[in-house]
Amino acid sequence: MKPGKHAGGKAGSKEKHWKLRLYVAGHTSKSLAAIANLQIFCDEYLSGDYQIEVVDLLKHPQLAAGDQILAIPTLVRKLPTPVKKIIGDLSKTEQVLVGLDLRQEEQTV
Repeated sequence: MKPGKHAGGKAGSKEKHWKLRLYVAGHTSKSLAAIANLQIFCDEYLSGDYQIEVVDLLKHPQLAAGDQILAIPTLVRKLPTPVKKIIGDLSKTEQVLVGLDLRQEEQTV
């Protein structure tokens, strides 16, 4: 997937610009799942403009240092600030929502 801009969202919703970078390693099943899950997630939950950049660390390993990537796949939310990171294939929607500050984490007492 090449970097690009995608306009998604619902009419009348408050617009935000989202800049997401997904670090993967080649075309493994986890990498492909993370890419597919991210696209589905963005289409369903992010209103406004968003940009997804997929970085293959097998082709560009030097890029891992800039975002301090220690595990893959890793999603980095660059915008809106603050920067957030989520490690994994993004298959657990609730964890992605909490990780991107779209939903508050439920606390058990």
